[in-house]
Amino acid sequence: MTASHCPYCALQCAQTLTAHAPDGVAVTARVFPTNRGGMCQKGWTSGSVLTATDRLRTPLVRGTDGELHAATWDDALDLVASRIAALQAESGPDTIAVFGGGGLTNEKAYALGKFARTVLRTRFIDYNGRFCMASAAAGANRTLGVDRGLPFPLADLGGAQAVLLLGSNLAETMPPAVQHLAGVRARGGLVVVDPRRSATASLTADGAGLHVQPVPGTDLALLLGLAHVVLADGLADTDYLAARTTGLEELRRSAATWWPERTELVTGVDVPTLRRLAHLLAAASPSRGGSGAYVLTGRGVEQSSQGTATVTAAINLSLLLGLPGRVGSGYGAITGQGNGQGGREHGQKSDQLPGYRSIEDDAARAHVARVWGVDPMTIPRSGVPAVELLRRLGTDGGPRALLVHGSNVVVSAPAARGVRDRLAALDLLVVCDFLPSETALLADVVLPVTQWAEEEGTMTSLEGRVLRRRRAIAPPPGVRSELEVVADLARRLGSTVAFPTEPAVVFDELARASAGGRADYSGLSHARLDVEDDLFWPVPAASDGAASHPGTPRLFLDAFPWPDGRARLVPVQHVGPTEDVHPGAPTYLVTGRVLAHYQSGAQTRRVAELVASAPEPLLEIHPLLADLLDVEPGDLVRLTTPRGTAVARAHLTTDVRPDTVFLPFHWSGAGSANRLTTDATDPISGMPEFKVCAVEVARWEGSVDVLDDESLLDELGVGATAAGVGAVG
Repeated sequence: MTASHCPYCALQCAQTLTAHAPDGVAVTARVFPTNRGGMCQKGWTSGSVLTATDRLRTPLVRGTDGELHAATWDDALDLVASRIAALQAESGPDTIAVFGGGGLTNEKAYALGKFARTVLRTRFIDYNGRFCMASAAAGANRTLGVDRGLPFPLADLGGAQAVLLLGSNLAETMPPAVQHLAGVRARGGLVVVDPRRSATASLTADGAGLHVQPVPGTDLALLLGLAHVVLADGLADTDYLAARTTGLEELRRSAATWWPERTELVTGVDVPTLRRLAHLLAAASPSRGGSGAYVLTGRGVEQSSQGTATVTAAINLSLLLGLPGRVGSGYGAITGQGNGQGGREHGQKSDQLPGYRSIEDDAARAHVARVWGVDPMTIPRSGVPAVELLRRLGTDGGPRALLVHGSNVVVSAPAARGVRDRLAALDLLVVCDFLPSETALLADVVLPVTQWAEEEGTMTSLEGRVLRRRRAIAPPPGVRSELEVVADLARRLGSTVAFPTEPAVVFDELARASAGGRADYSGLSHARLDVEDDLFWPVPAASDGAASHPGTPRLFLDAFPWPDGRARLVPVQHVGPTEDVHPGAPTYLVTGRVLAHYQSGAQTRRVAELVASAPEPLLEIHPLLADLLDVEPGDLVRLTTPRGTAVARAHLTTDVRPDTVFLPFHWSGAGSANRLTTDATDPISGMPEFKVCAVEVARWEGSVDVLDDESLLDELGVGATAAGVGAVG
């Protein structure tokens, strides 16, 4: 039996893996502070993916007939290396781009970033975590001084008197986490802000709390209105603000313009509800004798063109109430992907080096260069965020080749039909995966790599816990680790930079590279984690003769990591979504998760139990809107935006607002939600505006078979060259 953690979300539920034939594992839950012995149905069935009938077990190379054919590893890697070398000789280092994933181990994320910058020497690297945590990271960095999803243990929520949960559906995305809300529900203090009555919003029923349903895209205005009430009604923690923050007067002037009646006009949240919410949070704050309050944000408010501003406003509210840096209170962002936190800390992000260092900082560049054994002048400067990187693929002066690791961009990226066009324009597309995802099936070369139960490594959870992933079984013959792939390519490309393939050795190098950075792992090793199980970063290396650093479960208790030790209150303003409803598209589209599936569905749509639970995307539509459109339960509904068209089956429910429809994003084909979403991005974080756009909704009279027809848009005359798509939207 092997102790490990779930391969899916950032809760990283603890598992025990028991090997059984053929090539599979039995999965059971084990007790751990986050999941407390529980798992969701995805975790319980995670072993099934190991033995998927279409598991990739040999490299594939596209032949002259246009089809993918089995190849040897030597032939596949020689082809990739020769094509990269030829493209770079012709067009320079930046002609190659790298797209990583938030599910890669810390070791693989680190090696991928190092490979891009020392072997390829390209500035074009980013990852799908840009679609997940970018706005939360940017907001936390500019206010609190550091980005760690939850700067406190998740279990701390248990003692709270109030929790404000903005744009997160924990009951479906991380079901075991809901048990940490039992205390606040019993105290009547759970507040869920969501335009849908999600499974999490339903937890507020029967006196457990409050569900607030703003107009989609107006969460920032709601937060500004709450800040106004807190200041105007004398609810702010003045002593805390004076001692631990800067910028209060500028914030006060900004919030003064968001009086309750204006907030109601914009958000649809009435004045009594706004005041009730502000006073509930204030009563729970330590300064007023409460047992504690938390403000938490999720993708629903962060995946927006004003996502950084929204997170900033949430942090401002928490600071006004005196929450961050106090045990039992605080602000946090709920990380989504399994290693969304660690993946951005150690080099996949376009502007970061290991240890959460800025790639533009000369001292940081010099430190990391010493670890890598290279001249710091050879390390490229900042690249561009993920959406912009995808836009540039195959364009004049843009990357002509893309290496994809752990991401399924043709399903998960916004304006997905345009993404498909950009991939088709490349001279070379290489995908490392363990399943033939929709993106892998478009590749010129597909390289089969190991899954979670077949590899050693570490992951960093939503709380900043560094966890051990352990190998329970050997990978199938013909499958390699991405650490081996990177090392082999580096050698073939003539690099003299060392790329170890043993995960523990890679981690030791990562630890040295992170030393002194915001995310300092220098006091950690596989050996230490095998003894102590998990530790919260930062964990700096102990000085000579000192005891090992115990880790940092709670940040900000003494000071914020700014020179003066004070958090920054940063004024922001609401401008609304980039695409609001209008006569041609009078309905809001919001997207999100369902319980049975995860991310692009590449794994979960291969598990029989999960497919049986949710076999196709269902469009949630209010009965009033359905009646207006002559739509009956089970009818096919056509959704159209300037990016394209999708078709899904109608599910009538009062859980959505009459002006809003909801479509989950786990499917490809005609039901793909990201055919519709806009690729407008936050100007600070680069986060795309997944969560709201304007859509035309109509009953669809076509065949049921169209649900799986990838050529649907061409049949409808709404192809990828439709207005606004061109280069990925």
